Amino acid sequence: MKTSVPPASFGARERWVLLVASAWLVSGLQLDAYAHATTPELETFWTPWHGVLYSGIAASGLTLVWLMRPRLPVIPTYSTLLALPNALRIPLAGMALLLVGGGVDTLWHNVFGIEQGLEIFVSPSHELIILGMVLVAAGPALMLATRPGRGLSVADGTLATISALLAVLPLHIYSLHASAFGMTFFGDPGAERFRIFSADAQVVHGYLFSTVLLLLPILIMGRRWRLPFGVPAVLVAVPAALMHLMFNSQQSWWLPLTVAGAAAGAELVLRLAGRAVRWPADGRWFAAGLVAPLIVWGAVLAVATRTVGVSWNVHMVSGLLTLAALTGGLTALVTRRVQPAPARPGPGPATPAAADDESRTGVPAS
Repeated sequence: MKTSVPPASFGARERWVLLVASAWLVSGLQLDAYAHATTPELETFWTPWHGVLYSGIAASGLTLVWLMRPRLPVIPTYSTLLALPNALRIPLAGMALLLVGGGVDTLWHNVFGIEQGLEIFVSPSHELIILGMVLVAAGPALMLATRPGRGLSVADGTLATISALLAVLPLHIYSLHASAFGMTFFGDPGAERFRIFSADAQVVHGYLFSTVLLLLPILIMGRRWRLPFGVPAVLVAVPAALMHLMFNSQQSWWLPLTVAGAAAGAELVLRLAGRAVRWPADGRWFAAGLVAPLIVWGAVLAVATRTVGVSWNVHMVSGLLTLAALTGGLTALVTRRVQPAPARPGPGPATPAAADDESRTGVPAS
């Protein structure tokens, strides 16, 4: 039986409805994280924040069912489910993880109690929920990627950017223990040595992990589309602002404001350099991965010197910036070079197979 809607075709309404449901879902996580950060003695599962989170799971699940119905026969089979495009299968896999993780989380809290401190970030049920959120929130951008062409209209660019932010924000929140936005720390005053296992080491690792998380959405979107001006800066500034709002709202806002300004400056410099120097796309992105962390984290360290003070010596500062630049460059190199698996050869001509592969992955066959 034929379905009424082409499996790999998604309308604007479908993409925006899933985006709203994803925003509901991730907002629940943000509210819950804020509640845990501001109310450490929270010891109950039944909170308004969990209500927003789990109702967001329900809303996202119902939206995915709505998206599947016109793309499946009356009696779906395993093969028809596998035939769905990746733009739908990936959010469905995320929903499965959310349902399993949510059920385990409820049982876990009732049996073992509420996690505190670092326990929150290593809880098995939380790991399933976070991964599920990432996959569901990426759905609108994946659906948009099935359309041909590398240009983005204002509406499509807005949708893809918000979807990317919603997908990466849970990872920023869940990596708070290894994040540049977790705490404002630049060494203990008067320290002559910096121990290997210390707050200094934790913060250094935080800068490296945050470099990866800030670059990944930009790199992945840049593989598929020509990014409108300002999108890379937004993808850096918004996570920095939201992380500060959730976990450091009582402190000065110099850190997220510095990150936002430096990200805008880095984007401007790199775009001007790209126009002045002609080089391959992979080379441009590799250079961006190297230079952007130097500009952003260098600005943070410079402003910190004027505001809160930096107690790290030249070895620590230069080493941190070098590691961040190398991490960014390697992240860009790997992200740009990873390719989707080639389409399996079939009885038909190669061109339709390549077109079908593009519709499933959102990556041009060329």
